[in-house]
Amino acid sequence: MRIQLILLMIVMPLLIDSCKVSYSFSGANTGTLNTVSVDYFQNRAALAPPNLSQYFTEEYRDLCERQTNLSLVNGTGDAHFEGEIITYTTRAMAITGTDRAALTRFTIGIRVRYTNSKDPKLSFEENFSQYRDFESNLAFESVQQELTEEIVEEIAEDVFNRAFVNW
Repeated sequence: MRIQLILLMIVMPLLIDSCKVSYSFSGANTGTLNTVSVDYFQNRAALAPPNLSQYFTEEYRDLCERQTNLSLVNGTGDAHFEGEIITYTTRAMAITGTDRAALTRFTIGIRVRYTNSKDPKLSFEENFSQYRDFESNLAFESVQQELTEEIVEEIAEDVFNRAFVNW
């Protein structure tokens, strides 16, 4: 019994030390990638405010810096993102008995081209969109900024997850 205990005390630290697990709080898997680049996302949506392109681009760059260990570079990185804003719309939803809309749906859509230079089969071109419904009796201008921030954050997370979390 004493010999087993001594062996256990010697073997356990060796086993614990040899079993290392690497993880990320974001779940991101950047593999052999070292750098990331994010081109300016052009505004192709007719009604989008002019600063939306810059806002989305900066939000996505910040997300990549916060959630990965990749270095953000100008030019073309090992992981490269480019695209454009393609949808910025509002439309009436949930018509009431008086033929008035009770809700309005606000939608933003972005087309993304992702190039993974280390593993091209992980590259993609996809559209991502999110929406928020708001009470139609509210002026769009009064909720526009808050809803835009929420939607842009969700789209950025969707793009990030598609590229680095592989869902």
